[in-house]
Amino acid sequence: MSKYDSGNEDKHKSFFARYREEFNVIKERDPAIKSKWEVLLYPSFKAMMKYRKAHRLYLKGHYFRARKISQKAARKTGIEIHPGATIGKGFFIDHGTGVVIGETTIIGDNVTLYQGVTLGGTGKECGKRHPTIGDNVMISVGAKVLGSFTVGDNSKIGAGSVVIEEVPPNCTVVGVPGRIVKQDNVRVPRETMDQVNLPDPVSDDINVLKHENSELVSRVIELENKFKEFTKNSKG
Repeated sequence: MSKYDSGNEDKHKSFFARYREEFNVIKERDPAIKSKWEVLLYPSFKAMMKYRKAHRLYLKGHYFRARKISQKAARKTGIEIHPGATIGKGFFIDHGTGVVIGETTIIGDNVTLYQGVTLGGTGKECGKRHPTIGDNVMISVGAKVLGSFTVGDNSKIGAGSVVIEEVPPNCTVVGVPGRIVKQDNVRVPRETMDQVNLPDPVSDDINVLKHENSELVSRVIELENKFKEFTKNSKG
């Protein structure tokens, strides 16, 4: 059993206990929230309440009833969570429209997803077809994580990235296909929700080339001036 299974929900918790948990998570991660009642309006809150009910039914083998609940929730919230997925504590989806979470996905604790994220399969695998997401992972707007591999603890997936292979813990991944641009940047869980200021190795390389080109141009101009001066002195 994966270590990420340990965060799965306690079926005996009351609505108000779950509400308090969701409020604390949303208040911590969304600066737009102004009152505790706003939690009731969040698509993430509604989707997760329905997911928990559907997941219990799924585990009991009531697959049709489970899917009926999850599909109804998807139509209302824009968030599609398969009832077979395993989701840990402190899970938060900001905005949420277009989020898709596949059946065999396993999500650890304190994970944040933004709108348009897909945790899906490649269509070529059987059994465990979807990703395992470690603890304290942030997956930014529009990112796609496709396949039955693990995204390690404390990692960050940049906006619009397409990740199709294993990501070690403490990494930042950007691009299509996704590539690791920073590793071992260990951070405190939920320390930052910054999706913008991620490393960009392509931009860094371009800046280096610009600098080198500028130095070469300056050197050429310097040599031309020296040649002109030499020619002038030779004629004199």
